[in-house]
Amino acid sequence: LKAEDTFLVSLCAVLRDPVSLENCCKDGRERGQDNQDCTGLPLISASTTCRIVQEQCCASAIEDAGCTKGINMAKDLGACESLFSGSTCETKTSKMCCDCCLLGKAAQTLGQPCDLSLSVSYQCGLVSRACCVDGAPEQEFNGTQEANCVHKCESSGTCSCFKGYKLKPDGKSCEDINECLLGGHDCQPGERCINTVGSFRCQREVSCGTGYELTDSNVCKDIDECELGTHNCHTGFECINTRGSFRCKPKTQCGDGYIQDAQGNCIDINECLSMTGPCQPGQICINTVGSFNCQRNSVNCGRGYHLSEDGTRCVDIDECKGPDGACAGHGCINLVGSFRCECRSGYIFNSLTRVCEDINECRHYPGRLCAHKCDNVLGSYKCSCTMGFKLASDGRNCDDVNECESSPCSQECANVYGSYQCYCRRGYQLSDVDGTTCEDIDECALPTGGHICSYRCHNTPGSFHCTCPASGYTLAPNGRSCQDVDECVTGTHTCSETQSCFNIQGGFKCLSFECPDNYRRSGETTQRAQVSALLHFIIFLLELVSHSSSQLGSSNIVFDILEGNIQSSFDIVKRYEHDMIVGVVRQVKRLIGPQDIVLKLAMNYVTNGVVSHRNIVNVHIFVSEFWF
Repeated sequence: LKAEDTFLVSLCAVLRDPVSLENCCKDGRERGQDNQDCTGLPLISASTTCRIVQEQCCASAIEDAGCTKGINMAKDLGACESLFSGSTCETKTSKMCCDCCLLGKAAQTLGQPCDLSLSVSYQCGLVSRACCVDGAPEQEFNGTQEANCVHKCESSGTCSCFKGYKLKPDGKSCEDINECLLGGHDCQPGERCINTVGSFRCQREVSCGTGYELTDSNVCKDIDECELGTHNCHTGFECINTRGSFRCKPKTQCGDGYIQDAQGNCIDINECLSMTGPCQPGQICINTVGSFNCQRNSVNCGRGYHLSEDGTRCVDIDECKGPDGACAGHGCINLVGSFRCECRSGYIFNSLTRVCEDINECRHYPGRLCAHKCDNVLGSYKCSCTMGFKLASDGRNCDDVNECESSPCSQECANVYGSYQCYCRRGYQLSDVDGTTCEDIDECALPTGGHICSYRCHNTPGSFHCTCPASGYTLAPNGRSCQDVDECVTGTHTCSETQSCFNIQGGFKCLSFECPDNYRRSGETTQRAQVSALLHFIIFLLELVSHSSSQLGSSNIVFDILEGNIQSSFDIVKRYEHDMIVGVVRQVKRLIGPQDIVLKLAMNYVTNGVVSHRNIVNVHIFVSEFWF
């Protein structure tokens, strides 16, 4: 397909759109007359062609308004330079139309033809001719007044338009043909078609850059800022155009010892600062207007400076030189007459002492850095934990230490949060000295130790055991008490057949019951039972029962201990019980065993103060060495 065919296909597609191209253009022109941005108009149709028509008609309206403004300026004021100083497209269009209108008015004034033979743009030619014709007096032309037609009046009396225009329905006025919209342009690939009044131009899509403008022939042409008056040279400067730019040349040339500033003024040069060694060694430079003087002077250098080798000037001291510099290992930046320290992390610069001082993070952030204890160190801090804890992997928190893993206790260990507790097995107690060692409890030495074992207590590590005398006793099932062994029952005694075995605590006795002369044995069984009732260290009673008091008549009973009362350890008393006279033998002193005692007791029958007869009882008392 040809380009014309492609355009016709698009046009046909547009014609099927419910919004006509005329309405699209009308909307664009109205928005352009309101000075809206033509590249961002609200679309009145989804058609791409309608959008293009809107944008181009909007741009055309803006250009027409700008051109009309320029023409009116030229007609009313007759000058353009001081009215258009901007660089926008609208300003350039207004200035172009103003300038071209001035050309037409000048041609009319000089009596030259209104059709210029100069190589100006097509639009400029049209504007020039219109302003030239508009200012000319009415003339006869083939019997028809040319002024009736805006552009050209034909011999037939009809109006026609210049190239790039079309006749409006009124038959007199002409309106621009949008070649870019209708596809009547010949722009090459990489160029953009821009409609102009009565024509169009092809503009490169890539701009020419600052200081250049794109001509109608699509060539980048240097902008003469000096000619256009778009330079910024001040009154004391002359504008000189350069390719792509311009420069301002001072109109007044400064003499020696001066330099020209941006406003063209001559300013004194301080040779003492701008020149290297303007004076001889030992002299000081004093600047003057347009020159300088050298004078001898003694130099006194202030803090941060020292005298140069030639003794003529003060030289900055580089405090940062040396292995550590003035900042003691921190970053040091030398300044003119001074220095500045860049402290490492954990330090802060003291502007008074001019040294880097350690930041005490523990004091500045109490309780926020470490869980337990915070210890400040130079440039940082360290966290530590109280006893029973260890530092966690994050270096800040504390974890409980299981001290029991290191076996600090001699026996049993129980870990608790932040500590541990030692405890001992039965029979041991925790030492009061170190709190970790288990010491044996001497149960035998306790205040109650005498009651643990009935005979003898033997302490063992963690426990104890009881023992009984070597003979005559056996340990009871409870392991503490001693039980008497009844040798008479077990048959382990050594009594003869003529003797009677009498068991005592811890042993036995072989007894022979023989009465003395003039006596006879009586109540053997009763007497033996009564004797066996005697106990060591316990008050015992031996009752000698006499007859009832009713049987005695006028007789009186008197009890007496005749023999064996060692250290008066016993006594005998008479009691009356149920009309019976009873003699009671009592132990009144402690007896130490082992020993055998024979108490010879007498029960005397006294009548009229005379012992009529008596009963003698021999009581054998066996005091054991041990008693349980």
